[in-house]
Amino acid sequence: MENTSVKHTKTDEISPLTLAFVGDGVYDLLVREHLVRKANRPVGELNKIKVSLVNCKSQAEFAKQIMPSLTEKELSVYKRGRNAAPKCTPKNGSVADYHSATGLEALFGYLHLNGEKDRIDELFNLIIHIFE
Repeated sequence: MENTSVKHTKTDEISPLTLAFVGDGVYDLLVREHLVRKANRPVGELNKIKVSLVNCKSQAEFAKQIMPSLTEKELSVYKRGRNAAPKCTPKNGSVADYHSATGLEALFGYLHLNGEKDRIDELFNLIIHIFE
């Protein structure tokens, strides 16, 4: 019998690395918006804080922390992204962290392409509370 609790969408057919490509931009913009709304700081300072949130080590840690909050479908998308074989290797951080970060970005890309803004906000708020 087919599992009807997990709905299949067109977005399920997009490669996990393509989802991560979109998710990287979504996540980066969320971080930038959060930092600007939080305090008016010089751009150099904003960028330094942004880099501490948008790097493979931090993203891997955030992914681990939010994992218990993910639905079955979201966890599946995360794992597809994590298990994808990127063509490049990480400049900073371990290969395992890079894969986890790719999974997180794939998840954000998937949610964005499915128009799930509220869910993106929920997960991002979990991440921000972990950071702060």
